[in-house]
Amino acid sequence: MRDMVGSDVKAIRGRLLSFVSEPAGPGDRSSYSYIDDGIVVVRDGRIEAAGEASQLLAGLPPGTTVDHHPDGLIVPGFIDTHIHFPQTQVIASYGAQLLEWLNKYTFVEEQRFADAAHAERNAVFFMDELLRNGTTTAVVYATVHPGSVEAFFAESERRGTGMIAGKVMMDRNAPPGLRDTARTGYDESRALIERWHGKGRQRYAVTPRFAITSTEEQLEAAGALNRENPGVYMQTHLSENLREIETVRQLFPDARHYTDVYDRYGLLGERSLFGHCIHLDDDEVRRLSDSKSVAVFCPTSNLFIGSGLFDLKRLSGGADPVRVSLATDVGGGTSYSMLRTAAEGYKVLQLGGQNLPALSAFHMMTRGNALALGMGGSIGTIEPGCFADLVVLDAKATPAMAHRMETIEGDLDEELFVLMTLGDDRAVRETYVQGQASK
Repeated sequence: MRDMVGSDVKAIRGRLLSFVSEPAGPGDRSSYSYIDDGIVVVRDGRIEAAGEASQLLAGLPPGTTVDHHPDGLIVPGFIDTHIHFPQTQVIASYGAQLLEWLNKYTFVEEQRFADAAHAERNAVFFMDELLRNGTTTAVVYATVHPGSVEAFFAESERRGTGMIAGKVMMDRNAPPGLRDTARTGYDESRALIERWHGKGRQRYAVTPRFAITSTEEQLEAAGALNRENPGVYMQTHLSENLREIETVRQLFPDARHYTDVYDRYGLLGERSLFGHCIHLDDDEVRRLSDSKSVAVFCPTSNLFIGSGLFDLKRLSGGADPVRVSLATDVGGGTSYSMLRTAAEGYKVLQLGGQNLPALSAFHMMTRGNALALGMGGSIGTIEPGCFADLVVLDAKATPAMAHRMETIEGDLDEELFVLMTLGDDRAVRETYVQGQASK
């Protein structure tokens, strides 16, 4: 470690856990680095060094602030790859499946984001909630209104978080107050890309909501934005609900299947994230695999809206493996917590005769989701050069968790499983963004 001088250096001390590879299964100690008493040294928002406290303490400049969490488990900040910023007041809306839920609740609420003050107030709440739950990077849907994107990115920039977001593009099958056109959707998205993509830690995602709400002309415009702006992301929804799939078939009768609709407009690719991906045929899986697209597993919303069960084994372990990430999908999803999301993911997979070991879940929430975004080496691990986005977890945060932990002696797998099964925002003791406490 090079000499460290100056007030821009701080340190965070506790038990350090960071993954170096995808776990092969429970107990795969080769997949992670664990230090029982470690220090993360932060300079100018990035990790300068991480290692044993006994080795690094002496090299800290005099007067360096050391945040000490003696029994806390320090992991990289959680990464959520699919969440809707305008749906903070839609979460927990009763009794509807996808298309009815959109029309009855979501589209009503999203029209309010035409008001800049409303968007700004909700951006503050949304960021507060993410950080309270330990999420430091997210892939975010705004509304059709450019001002909603402005409000979100401005709040993220103010806090120093690294976010990916985009203006929803919808030119049909939505209320007039939520429709753009192929032309205005393109122009407004392009202007937002020029203003925000690459500004600080902010990145843009071209965002056609889904095939039902975009004409062929608009999907072509979305594909053009992808081609013309290398480095942007693309996010949309795919095969979430059976009625949705049938509606897409009626709207695009010449397409072979739902995935083919997006494929013909150039929307598949390694920076493309497709929420849900539940009801795919074999050719759709092959196309996602060949294009290196990402299928986003959203367990709490799939259960809440009654959409179906994600088949992780088929997608990630089959003959045509698809890259998979994990996400909350608030507000169809029922929790901002990636811990709660992983718990529901475990249950979904159990119903399909599959499993989600705790090591695999924590890898997905951190390094795995970072790799899905092409951001490995920048976020998702505790290693020099990464942004110092960190979460301090407490496996004894509630009486029930503390009671359960009495039976666990130094077993990291068991501790992680308690965190993901019983944990929520209460288990997040502190969240750091670029080394600064944000809770």
